[in-house]
Amino acid sequence: MIAHDSECRSEAPSLAGAEWLKRRETSAVFGALQGDSLETRAVGGAVRNALLGLPVTEIDLATTAEPERVIALAEEAGLKAVPTGIDHGTVTVIADGLPFEVTTLRRDVETFGRHAKIAYTTSWEEDAKRRDFTLNALYADRDGKVFDPLGGYDDLAAGKVRFIGDAEARIKEDFLRILRFFRFHAYYGKGDMDAAGLKAAVKLRAGIEQLSAERIAGELRRILLAPQATCAVEALYDYGLLTGVLGGVPRLGRFETLVAIEAANRLAPDASLRLAALAVFVEEDVARLAERLRLSNAEQAVLTLGAEKGVAGLPEETAAKSALYRLGPSYRSALLLAWVDSGASPDDAEWSKALALPERWQAPSFPIGGNDVMTLGELKGPEIGELLKVLEQDWIASGFALGRDELLARARGLIAARG
Repeated sequence: MIAHDSECRSEAPSLAGAEWLKRRETSAVFGALQGDSLETRAVGGAVRNALLGLPVTEIDLATTAEPERVIALAEEAGLKAVPTGIDHGTVTVIADGLPFEVTTLRRDVETFGRHAKIAYTTSWEEDAKRRDFTLNALYADRDGKVFDPLGGYDDLAAGKVRFIGDAEARIKEDFLRILRFFRFHAYYGKGDMDAAGLKAAVKLRAGIEQLSAERIAGELRRILLAPQATCAVEALYDYGLLTGVLGGVPRLGRFETLVAIEAANRLAPDASLRLAALAVFVEEDVARLAERLRLSNAEQAVLTLGAEKGVAGLPEETAAKSALYRLGPSYRSALLLAWVDSGASPDDAEWSKALALPERWQAPSFPIGGNDVMTLGELKGPEIGELLKVLEQDWIASGFALGRDELLARARGLIAARG
């Protein structure tokens, strides 16, 4: 396309002086992997985020050195080198505990899904052409000079998530790129999605079924947390991908309401909670999603809140305290899901007050335990448990006001009444 011809491209600004380039660890790795016949550059996310003024958390490097030489040079410089992806040309170099993925420049010889046959190269453009999106094919040397062989900076500035070369060919190399297309647009996109990329993603959507549950879940979590998550989720649904990913019918309205509540109350998004709002209505949904996405126990616990309705409607202060005591750290999640279903506005003052309860009140500990009750009579294990449960309910109903002595007195009365 003419817009991406080299003579029409904008020149990417220098990243000289960038904090992440000046870090001692970064300098150490660059220093180890430089030489008269050797070039090493940062690539991908670090360069992309730096150009956008976003935080740089992970630094990946591309180099003309082959893996064995990378290992030798790193160890010669006193750095640790781990052959984490040696078959794909990747070595993890560790400086002061900070890992850097270092990958030799590559070109595809044969492509058959993710298991392409590659050959090493010294051409930066050849290496760039095998990547997914133009905005990920940006490189920067240790001095901050940006190299842009495919016009990625123009696309980045325009918010255009564009596949490199033929979109269908890129997707067939790895069907996860379908979800990555929606995810990257949710983070960096402006305006409409790239038409060619969208058409290819929709056409090849059945390929998602070939992906592992773990890879799908990883992309889905990132999409749910994206700045434009609502637009991405709506697009996935509109173009027929979301139902297949979830294995059930999504509830877009609940998801959108939760996102609005989070924004109105300046809450950090939680992927599991958003998934609960989007895809959980009954307990069977939890089991299906847990199996389909290989969710952790902690994630399943949050999804269960969406089915069990841990909070029913807007609780008044006493009921809210009871819920906080009962649910503990899950209180906020349960309350948010109840808020979503209530129909109340995202900035409702009473719901906001209930949400803020943990900030002004800490649930007390139940004043008595099994040993206390055992001294009051000859009770068996199940009887002790039942008695404690009744006493705890009385204690909660009192607004947590009953003290230890009062509870023990009640226990004596209950035991006596049993004869």
